Amino acid sequence: FQMDVHGRIREVLAETIREELAPDHQQLSTEDLIRALRQRGIIDDVMKELKFVTDVNETERTSAPKPSTHFVDRDPPVLKKTNIDPTRRYLYLQVLGGKAFLEHLQEPEPLPGQICSTFTLCLHFRNQRFRSKPVPCACEPDFQDGFLLEIHKDSLGDGSKMVDATTMLSICDPVHMVLIKTDTFGETTLVASYFLEWRSVLAAENGITNVAVELLGVGTESKVSVGVLNIRLEMYPPLNKTLSSEITSTQFTLERQKTAEKERLFLVYAKQWWREYLQIRPTHNARLVKIFAQDENGVNRPVCSYVRPLRAGRLLDTPRQAARFVSVLGHERAAVIGGGGGKQEQWCTLLAFLCRNKGDCEDHANLLCSLLLGFGLEAFVCVGTKAKGVPHTWVMTCGSEGTITFWESLTGHSRYIHRPINPDDPPLAEQPKPLYPYRTIGCIFNHEKFFGNCQPSDAVEVCVFDLHDESKWKPMSGEAIKSVCAPGATSSVPPSPPLCASTIDAAVTSNEMEVQLRMLVSEHRKDLGLSTVWDDQLSYLLSQALAAYELERTTGVSAGNEEFQDAVRRAVPDGHTFKGFPIHFVHRNARRAFATCLRSPFCEEIICCRGDQVRLAVRVRVFAYPESACAVWIMFACKYRSVL
Repeated sequence: FQMDVHGRIREVLAETIREELAPDHQQLSTEDLIRALRQRGIIDDVMKELKFVTDVNETERTSAPKPSTHFVDRDPPVLKKTNIDPTRRYLYLQVLGGKAFLEHLQEPEPLPGQICSTFTLCLHFRNQRFRSKPVPCACEPDFQDGFLLEIHKDSLGDGSKMVDATTMLSICDPVHMVLIKTDTFGETTLVASYFLEWRSVLAAENGITNVAVELLGVGTESKVSVGVLNIRLEMYPPLNKTLSSEITSTQFTLERQKTAEKERLFLVYAKQWWREYLQIRPTHNARLVKIFAQDENGVNRPVCSYVRPLRAGRLLDTPRQAARFVSVLGHERAAVIGGGGGKQEQWCTLLAFLCRNKGDCEDHANLLCSLLLGFGLEAFVCVGTKAKGVPHTWVMTCGSEGTITFWESLTGHSRYIHRPINPDDPPLAEQPKPLYPYRTIGCIFNHEKFFGNCQPSDAVEVCVFDLHDESKWKPMSGEAIKSVCAPGATSSVPPSPPLCASTIDAAVTSNEMEVQLRMLVSEHRKDLGLSTVWDDQLSYLLSQALAAYELERTTGVSAGNEEFQDAVRRAVPDGHTFKGFPIHFVHRNARRAFATCLRSPFCEEIICCRGDQVRLAVRVRVFAYPESACAVWIMFACKYRSVL
């Protein structure tokens, strides 16, 4: 707040108590105190001041959350005020510190200005997303943040009506909280993922409740406590009448029973389906038919619940751009403690994947499939293997003419048209050579459908994708899938968060990295006893090439190469040699990028170039994508006089 509300209120209350109580020490009621605050105009001031800072860009989105009303000191480029709408219900969620984060017991106090590891809390509730200020990692991290969550978003019909406690009790969406740790190199790890049941506040006296939330770890540590967050929940405006705690607990019990029953019935159905599938051919036992997968909390969920049509509002314009976005999210396997080469299975909820900004191939495939479904394509996630029998997932789209396209979600620019080989063709017939890296396919699924591959061979190259032919693909009942995977079907399937616009300023970041790289190159050359002269004009020319590379990665079309060649020829005089080396990263750490570049002999040759009239150039171009994803292109170049 701009004004110190708490301070002013305390002064007035102290004064009121002195004045009113001095004569005959009577008790003051809340009404008296509020009257005193009103008389001094403080309540009105506070209501006027209750404006929350939001990002202007956010109002221009369609599927996007409402402007996130959250008062942290982030400095978005353009700020404007949004007022609280007094006709709507809000849940004010405060995070008031954490305790017992024992892994950080020995952590020394960070010195002022020293870079340290930080915790950030990310929240999602009913299409709204929030992020806390980063706080230094400690045994008792100092979270002090408030989030204003709007309870009835567009889904509750009449937006002009104030929802009452009974209606709110029927809103079973939890507040999904994800805790991320960022180390001093900017690497992120997922610490905890928690679903907060906020409706206890509906039965709380005076509409305020304090909860101590115990966060459990993720993956192999999903039973281990990570730490405790102190959370205070408050309804705004306050409820006229609260519910009794019996009513709320009965509601929770009923929901749990309903979910458990739906899940039990689906499990019975899935077992029956699997038995039938095995009876077709005993060898089916070895195929990768994945019906359930564990999320970051170790909860087994049907795979279809990980995919949901996702519209990116105005953040992404085409399916190919969506593929590019997914590919620049980092790729990282879930960590395994100990050797043995086993792969720890962990499919992440979408919020955890986006906040961490990296995940395994399944997370990428699920997100890409969701985005392609949002763009109106018929998309499926494929589960199978790559070379050497390594399990892998990728995405497939079925064109209306029957064209099958494979999309590699880790690279984004790899799309392959699938032309099956007919094993019954005569041996001399010309067979298409498959370009894709996929070897076998066990099953495909999306948010509504699941098919097990029951063709004689599960090799991708001979696979026929006629999904209506049950002798080739054994389907699961759409009704059964819907009962557990449809939005809101069960409380164990978290609602899907919207994508957020990038918070990265591409131009500023490009400049910062370029300045750092120039410094690193000059230092490196100095160590070799070489001086460094930069050619700014040559550096500027390299932008054209970097823009063309990114365009090609996104669209598959290359453009602008002739102009670049021409510009370079004019910039490099006769008798001089030009060398250039482009490289692509998905992180923004200049030191790490430089170390990688030096490992390439081509690049090292440019950076350590010796000769007559050596001029060096470097250009960085950061392309920002939604969330905090970015594609970073760097080009090093040099020109020097050729001496024979």
